[in-house]
Amino acid sequence: MSQQVRAVVARSKGAPVSLETIVVPDPGPGEAVVRIEACGVCHTDLHYREGGISDDFPFLLGHEAAGVVEAVGDGVTDVAPGDFVILNWRAVCGQCRACLRGRPWYCFATHNAGQRMTLTDGTELSPALGIGAFAEKTLVAAGQCTKVDRRASAAAAGLLGCGVMAGIGAALNTGSVGRGDSVAVIGCGGVGAAAVLGSKLAGAARIIAVDIDDRKLDTARRLGATHTVNSKESDVVDAVRDLTGGFGADVVIEAVGRPETYRQAFYARDLAGTVVLVGVPTPEMKLELPLLDVFGRGGALKSSWYGDCLPSRDFPMLIDLYLQGRLDLDAFVTETIALDEVEKAFERMHHGDVLRSVVLL
Repeated sequence: MSQQVRAVVARSKGAPVSLETIVVPDPGPGEAVVRIEACGVCHTDLHYREGGISDDFPFLLGHEAAGVVEAVGDGVTDVAPGDFVILNWRAVCGQCRACLRGRPWYCFATHNAGQRMTLTDGTELSPALGIGAFAEKTLVAAGQCTKVDRRASAAAAGLLGCGVMAGIGAALNTGSVGRGDSVAVIGCGGVGAAAVLGSKLAGAARIIAVDIDDRKLDTARRLGATHTVNSKESDVVDAVRDLTGGFGADVVIEAVGRPETYRQAFYARDLAGTVVLVGVPTPEMKLELPLLDVFGRGGALKSSWYGDCLPSRDFPMLIDLYLQGRLDLDAFVTETIALDEVEKAFERMHHGDVLRSVVLL
């Protein structure tokens, strides 16, 4: 039997979000209904509201979430009612060419729930990243639920659902940061700060945080940066090279997603070093680099989607580290807010005042 719950909806491009009643159907085969406990406010939600991802309005926003499974449909065996889970937007299929080659983190056929949640008048909603978790309850594909230890704070755990996992994974998975490496992270918002934390976790010897905001640089230092560079005051490439014996960093993680910062990352890496692009560019952006420099500097130029994570592998491991006190996920929770304060959180995001506002339900 379907349920009516409160949720945050974006009805039209650029308009303020509204708190509305939506209808959540019972889970069908392969689906689960999850009672949301916490959901982070991510830039991706703002992009949805502003029409930057698609124009399939109205959107049910929210995707960085943790909660408890309330019901499951036929054929669901990996999770059960009562399980504490983190939601993810990469429910792997197990059958595509990437999955069959043993690389499920590249799955080319990730899936979402087959049914749609609706407004009370029957209008179908488009859930952000197939989740839609600024809601008391949401319907997802069961593969989007990853069971983790119930002792974890929901506010902290949910952030692994997107931004924090993207940053940590950019360092650990995509960049393969190793013990003793030098790392530079350009852009120290939520994703970049998480990349700093991931680099520390990997054992990097030198972690250089780069940003234009001293507040973000202070946070990066608390999370493990050994050096900071304010790029309004210093040339980034020269500063990174000066801090790495004149060579450049072994791994440079670009967490902004702009051509000018990508060029900085490209030239701030050591010969045969690695550049990881985890910042999301917009469709009109173009990058121009001398092809001879691409050839001559060697190394690897990589992009990182979701930190190349495999939720079933990475989420439980990172939550275990969090519970051991070795991974400070709580540091990313700047404030907790109510469901009807999401629009205000978007405004604070514009001013750079928060790493994450987290909705508690």
